[in-house]
Amino acid sequence: MKKLPIFTLGVEEEYQIIDPDTRDLRSHMSKIVDGAKIFLKEQVKSEMHQSVVEVGTNICNNVADAKKEVAFLRHKIVELAAKQELIVGAAGTHPFSKWQEQAITDDPRYHHIINELQDTARSNLIFGLHVHVGIENRDIALKIMNQACYFLPHIYALSANSPFWEGRNTGFKAYRAKVFAKFPRTGLPEYFDSVQSYDNYLDTLVKTNCIDNPKKIWWDLRMHPFFSTIEFRICDMCLTVQETICIVALIQAVVAKLYKMNLMNTSFNIYRIALIRENKFRAARYGIEGKMIDFGEKKEVEYKDLMVELLDFVDDVVDELGSREEINYVHQILAEGTGADKQLKVWEDTQDLNKVVDLITDQFTKGI
Repeated sequence: MKKLPIFTLGVEEEYQIIDPDTRDLRSHMSKIVDGAKIFLKEQVKSEMHQSVVEVGTNICNNVADAKKEVAFLRHKIVELAAKQELIVGAAGTHPFSKWQEQAITDDPRYHHIINELQDTARSNLIFGLHVHVGIENRDIALKIMNQACYFLPHIYALSANSPFWEGRNTGFKAYRAKVFAKFPRTGLPEYFDSVQSYDNYLDTLVKTNCIDNPKKIWWDLRMHPFFSTIEFRICDMCLTVQETICIVALIQAVVAKLYKMNLMNTSFNIYRIALIRENKFRAARYGIEGKMIDFGEKKEVEYKDLMVELLDFVDDVVDELGSREEINYVHQILAEGTGADKQLKVWEDTQDLNKVVDLITDQFTKGI
């Protein structure tokens, strides 16, 4: 069997900048980003809301390298925030901050988005994890994108970390995607039968002024328009480095497994997006505690059983990727709960959303 290529990784995380006294989101007035650029150059940038900082790793050759980088970036942003007497947290939404009270970053790009999308954009106060996996061949990348859609809800449920919105328990484990769904060109991607049809789609949107550049396709999974990667964008921002890296390792393993199947002239079944959407809803609503549909068997299955099946599915590529330890952390998440489960436990015990914020800030550098 031909040796697998190196599936390079890029990890982007979006951090919450928080006032330690009020526990509310707080504008950092670009001081954290400006300070970080001295050390991190283009690895850090402002987001639309001034209380958000986005960081991205360099291109990593393996999961171990990605873990070192994510840990370093979290540590460095905490250090810079402390100089401004601020703290940093990790969750898909803030437990009680109101978007109406958040300052917008003064940048032409964000002004343009707000001018076009209005309150849809202003209210988009959410925090995600994006994972890039390097694939040089665009034809193979598109095939993998079509097939990997089936696994998006499984991965999404594992990352669930946004149960609260503007001071309310939403009843969802991952409410972030519900907020983002107001944007155009979001959610699960369409099926494309060729790279040409994919490129024609992008070209049509640009030529008809629907978008000014292809990066404004904000799907849960996309073949990146400028990099040789496929980008998984569905996940909530994870509570800890260990959770982030576990999900990064699982994503890389799914891509590697589908690539290996392609080498063997076989492929994973492609299911209708309308069906996969049913599992995505279940992932958002129940996280890892509910059931999902096994569309091959046409029956409901406990999520945790499906995740064990997914781990078995990717098992033959994990050692070659060198990520068994990181992927095995899935079992700990299944046993201890996701970030959402931990947030809800604090809320049930204390009825105090300030304590929930304390959790998402205290856990930010856990294990570093």
